[in-house]
Amino acid sequence: MARLPLAACVAVAFHLFLLASSSSATTGAGRDGRTAYHFQPAKNWQNGPMYYNGLYHFFYQYNPHGALWDIGNLSWGHSVSGDLINWASLENGLDPTAPFDINGCWSGSATILPDGTPVILYTGIDANKSQVQNVAFPKNPGDPLLREWVKPEYNPVIPLPADVPGDNFRDPSTAWLGRDGQWRVAVSAEVSGVASTLIFRSSNSNSTAGDDDYHQFPFRSWERNPAPLHSSKASGMVECPDLFPVKVKGKDGLDTSANGFGVKHVLKLSVMDTLQDYYMVGEYDDTTDKLVAAEPERGDDVRRWRRLDYGHVYASKSFFDARRNRRVLWAWANESDSQADDVARGWSGVQTVPRKVWLDKDGKQLRQWPIQEVESLRRTLVGVRKTVLGAGAMNEIVGVGGSQVDVEVSFKIQSLDAAELLNANEMLDPQQLCGQKGASVPGGIGPFGLIVMASGDLHEHTAVFFRVFHYNSTYKLLMCTDLTRSSTKAGVYKPPYGGFVDIDVEEHKKIKLRTLIDHSVVESFGAGGRAVITARVYPEHTATNSSHLFVFNNGTDAVRVSKLRAWELAPASVNIADNGLILSKILKQQSES
Repeated sequence: MARLPLAACVAVAFHLFLLASSSSATTGAGRDGRTAYHFQPAKNWQNGPMYYNGLYHFFYQYNPHGALWDIGNLSWGHSVSGDLINWASLENGLDPTAPFDINGCWSGSATILPDGTPVILYTGIDANKSQVQNVAFPKNPGDPLLREWVKPEYNPVIPLPADVPGDNFRDPSTAWLGRDGQWRVAVSAEVSGVASTLIFRSSNSNSTAGDDDYHQFPFRSWERNPAPLHSSKASGMVECPDLFPVKVKGKDGLDTSANGFGVKHVLKLSVMDTLQDYYMVGEYDDTTDKLVAAEPERGDDVRRWRRLDYGHVYASKSFFDARRNRRVLWAWANESDSQADDVARGWSGVQTVPRKVWLDKDGKQLRQWPIQEVESLRRTLVGVRKTVLGAGAMNEIVGVGGSQVDVEVSFKIQSLDAAELLNANEMLDPQQLCGQKGASVPGGIGPFGLIVMASGDLHEHTAVFFRVFHYNSTYKLLMCTDLTRSSTKAGVYKPPYGGFVDIDVEEHKKIKLRTLIDHSVVESFGAGGRAVITARVYPEHTATNSSHLFVFNNGTDAVRVSKLRAWELAPASVNIADNGLILSKILKQQSES
């Protein structure tokens, strides 16, 4: 399985995970799988994003001393951006220097107060090695870069509760303001052996203070609700809670404190046992702090909820982007080769491309799509129109580099008569089904899709594809990413990933796929973002040869490609060692906006 440090959360209103080593960092994209436009620190191991005063800030869990996770050395790295694509690194935002965080500054979140001031809530590992919740404020809120943060001496603001183990109390969410004027925050905990999402309330939110009087700032006093927001004995410890509002109609985002008519809420939780993120849409009552699920049949076991991503991501975090009036989701994609490879590279972990998220018209599922700023990197374009792919067809997409590309393709299913029969047992585990019926296994309607990061002889390749099944008088669309042949390198985790796409196949016979390829990351968005699969790949051929890109159909029925466009992408400036120029550019963009 993928490697994940115990209790390491990488997404909360301010968060992320990367590692930075103490040695000189590699900045060249493609070298040792380093990405060209996905967020990474310049070096070593990588908590949350926010938009403040014209700039995007990203605080991430960071080991300044090496490329491996180290409980005692975790700090908060800090980078800034004008567009969520190009980033300049700054000095650490938080370091473990006080008794309440001396053993590490772990994950946390940022909240923007009504007066525009940002506040950080974060988990510190104290001198007793217990997890406690702390607060931090910007030393100078007028500084657009927010370079210095103050940790008041009265921390922790939420001590370890008596009924919670010292190692299972962490990950404060972005706080939200209830209609009663009290702030709420969600914190993950194990209470008497039960995985719980606790709610704490704070009423001291209207205080004012002088420049140096942090004792009067909000978020100092918190009281725990008697009942948790969610609890379950079945799923094991959960982490990184995220509760956020979504519009019932439309794609615009909402401030985290929004509630009322036309608003639903999403509760996202990360399950340690599966290393996956799950969510449930429902009606949130901020009087009782209860969420009434839109799909109660899924139960309390988080593992039966909907998945945010069927692939290799964990600890996602959303924030409200007031600049573009959207909710943006970001997640961590850790490595799936060996720790020895991490040390050799000098870095570990990446963030996915930031995604805009909104509620589908069905009121039950989220849709995700890469933020539009990614398109600013598009350069060379090749396109194909109205091509029919017969059984066994595989056409190469030439004219763009295969390792740094954005591909959009629209497939048209001409008939459903050849759909394979699906039994009830196969419905239970779509990932296993993707392994049994991989891209090389001929079917009726599909597999059809893309072959990416392929060597010239196809000994190494990653397949992203769809397959249509007939089930109980309906049709099911399966989306898969098959890593079985993604690498010939030893010690790499190469599973199949996949899930069923919640879509009416009879109504939507045109199936769209968008795939972003960035050396060691492959992110695929199916059916308009109703299903997403992220994969980490480590092909060895890229050291000496370029990668190839194909569109294919291995089903007996022909599939029409009604439209295909592929763009080669330029690299972004992401925490490069000399960031003076990019930082100057970001500040100029900020002043002009």
